Amino acid sequence: MPLLKLKQALAQVQIGDEVVLLATDAGSCRDVPAFVALTAHQLISQQETDGQYRFAVQKGE
Repeated sequence: MPLLKLKQALAQVQIGDEVVLLATDAGSCRDVPAFVALTAHQLISQQETDGQYRFAVQKGE
């Protein structure tokens, strides 16, 4: 579900904008970087704190 929310959020913003995803699903640590690697988007940061995961993704072209 977090990856779907990220895709939906990226569809709503302009190229160059940053989207922040907050998740509790540990699988997101695998899924988000894999998704970004297959797209023109860029993973700006990835953090984990007490089972909460935060990803900042910049929308590419």
